[in-house]
Amino acid sequence: MSEELMRVAEEAARAVGEPLRAAFRSRPATTAKRDFQDPVTEHDRACEEIIRGVIAARAPGGVVVGEEGGTTGTRGGEGGRVTWFVDPIDGTANFAAGLPFFCVSIAAAVGGELVAGVVYDPVREQLFCASDGGAWCDGVPLRSTGASADREAMLLTSFPAPRTLAADGQRALDGFARLLASFAALRRPGSAALKLAHVAAGWADVAYGRQASSWDVAAGALLVRRAGGVFLGDPLSGGDYLAHVAGFDLPGSALAGVAGDLLGAGR
Repeated sequence: MSEELMRVAEEAARAVGEPLRAAFRSRPATTAKRDFQDPVTEHDRACEEIIRGVIAARAPGGVVVGEEGGTTGTRGGEGGRVTWFVDPIDGTANFAAGLPFFCVSIAAAVGGELVAGVVYDPVREQLFCASDGGAWCDGVPLRSTGASADREAMLLTSFPAPRTLAADGQRALDGFARLLASFAALRRPGSAALKLAHVAAGWADVAYGRQASSWDVAAGALLVRRAGGVFLGDPLSGGDYLAHVAGFDLPGSALAGVAGDLLGAGR
């Protein structure tokens, strides 16, 4: 079942690849959702409808939790019901501006457990996918390996996001300064799902974010875990998350002070 659901997610993600490539760098109009730093375009909505259509045709009867369309179907119920987590464009601000770091993220869970996930980078046409059998990028098995300590590691983060700054102020800025001084490199590229895919591939060593939604991290979390890396957080509920390659010394990292709650949860 895991493999079948992964193939459905692959088909749905690829179905919006050409529309997204055609619209990329057209500077589409945006409207604000929560605030001006949370944009949405007509392409987000149109692509989610395409994805929902593929899922309905190939795996009917499930529940879809989408960023744009909300939840359709009834969550819970019988244990075999599939719940899909869909983000048609994770990294909309990048997409709208013409920065090529955004993706399609689709994950499937059964009985409260992730069983399949796909992160599709339509610009590079790279497909990251995971099932119970492992994780792959364009058919090549992924191994989440890399740096063991901050001094050699690449950190991808959205911390501190505007809402974190509003809530924590100087404390958040001090935490960011510690990370900036501790890691070999720190980047804020946008798109939680694609950051997690890069950790799964070993192209980055650590990814950290706060207040993410389930559709942002569900597929990426499964990629990291199936590739042998570590994901901390609750991918089906969202919230704070941290992922790193196998062998990374998280207790000895500057992140241990910034993300202490996640380390304590150990999920």
